[in-house]
Amino acid sequence: MAILDILEFPDPRLRTKAKPVTKVDEKIRKLTDDMLQTMYQAPGIGLAATQVNVHQRIVVIDVSEEKDSPLILINPEFEILEGEQDYDEGCLSVPGHYETVTRAEKILLKALDRDGNPYEMECDGLLSTCIQHELDHLDGKLFVDHISKLKRERIRKKLVKEQKERVRVR
Repeated sequence: MAILDILEFPDPRLRTKAKPVTKVDEKIRKLTDDMLQTMYQAPGIGLAATQVNVHQRIVVIDVSEEKDSPLILINPEFEILEGEQDYDEGCLSVPGHYETVTRAEKILLKALDRDGNPYEMECDGLLSTCIQHELDHLDGKLFVDHISKLKRERIRKKLVKEQKERVRVR
């Protein structure tokens, strides 16, 4: 397994719309394994393939305290079942920044697993928010798109400055 590089906002590749996976094979399974290792090492609770510059509809998630309940979502989609909830969201592609985002409280997830088998599950709470957050990535959206333009621009400027500092230090 390998640790993958995570793209950071405002990298334009994060705005790429991911394409559906046409065949779940060993290459896709290796990618999901690498994504899980990258997510756990970061550390995070979710990672979309778009964030590692692979523009296919693949997400990995683990919201468990023990980090022992990974979910693989290939070609995921969801429908809203009920309610709204607010969570302070962060993102591995927007490091160090957290903002409150309102999303659906309960959803029905439909996806393929690591072996290409279809499954469905009802999700609420943190898992529901995490799925919606990660599926936004697959559509070229970030959680900062759900906040005010002023806040988004402040975050963008700060991250660009930090990225320039890291390059200068190297």
